[in-house]
Amino acid sequence: MRSTRGAFQVASFRGVPIRIHYSLILVLPLLALLFGGVFRQAARMAEVPVAPGGAAPFLWGLGVAVGLFASVLVHELAHVLYALRTGGQVRSITLMIVGGVSEVTELPRRHRDEVLMALVGPLTSVALGALLLGVQALLPQSPAFSPGFAITYLAGLNLFLGLFNLVPAFPMDGGRILRGLLAGRMGVVRATRVASMVGKGFALLFFIVALFTLNPFLFVIALLVLTGAEGEARQVLLKTVLEKLQVEQLMSPRFHGVELDTSLEEALGELRRARRLALPATEQDQPVGWVVLGDVLKVPEAERVQRTLRELVKPAVMVAPGDNAWSAVRRMAETQPPLLLVLEQGRLVGTVDANDLNAAVALHLASAQERGGRWPRWRQERPA
Repeated sequence: MRSTRGAFQVASFRGVPIRIHYSLILVLPLLALLFGGVFRQAARMAEVPVAPGGAAPFLWGLGVAVGLFASVLVHELAHVLYALRTGGQVRSITLMIVGGVSEVTELPRRHRDEVLMALVGPLTSVALGALLLGVQALLPQSPAFSPGFAITYLAGLNLFLGLFNLVPAFPMDGGRILRGLLAGRMGVVRATRVASMVGKGFALLFFIVALFTLNPFLFVIALLVLTGAEGEARQVLLKTVLEKLQVEQLMSPRFHGVELDTSLEEALGELRRARRLALPATEQDQPVGWVVLGDVLKVPEAERVQRTLRELVKPAVMVAPGDNAWSAVRRMAETQPPLLLVLEQGRLVGTVDANDLNAAVALHLASAQERGGRWPRWRQERPA
């Protein structure tokens, strides 16, 4: 199992890593207690023993909690299957405290395929809920407390999961469905903006309801929807801008790095003078990696004079000036370096970091405002 960004990989599906976030491990016992309480209440109402067959309600609750997240995984696998079949690319699936996330790095080419990709998840959850109800109906009826209640409860959770995900707000599937339906007429960027605004409206509604009902779960959902709306709008705008650019149009020109044999004290001075969190590392003017300010600061001050940059250098991700900017950023997202090194004929000519990306988007937004105060109306050239 590999750990990455607070999650560890447990399996893979058609080359797509399946990861579990540490928050899920922490919340499982709490969900087991919550669902166990539901079992206790149901047993009292049915006037049957609270712990039938010697099984404690906590174990029943734990089984439902695990079943719920297994259902979430099936929901996400449906998204992945459809995405891969229609030309999309998926980086990973992560199960978290708030559900599952399929990280789609390349959407299907056609807008209707994007709609269907988003729709298959909720439909799968509803179908799974109906299947579980059918299984429960086939079980022998008993006046005593039985697994049928657990199956019925899990079926209800799947039905709720499917229907709730149809709410037209990011990051729920309904937000992507709305964006896909609008994109054919107004372009991906403006469609995302509209869907994002609708999502913020739902976030406000959830906040108000949570405030009056004192429901902490709704507060979490409202925050998730609000941040999801902002994040999706930002990502689509970034993609739309960068697809039109080459790396050389957004890089910061840089022809020298910090030599590997430089002391950490001197390297720290270079980072501060450049006002950068990371700089390229070179050996005889040949780029070999990069160094991060945080790594240097972790070394005790008294040791920085004796130790060299060679100890802290990390492998570089290198691109060419003529590469597509969006493809370069995708490489950056996959390997997660703080900057890309831009090489031309083996020589360092620049770097790309988050500041460069923000500047590129800001400049294009400023240009759009000068043309009439609207977002860019660039359309992705793909069939409707």
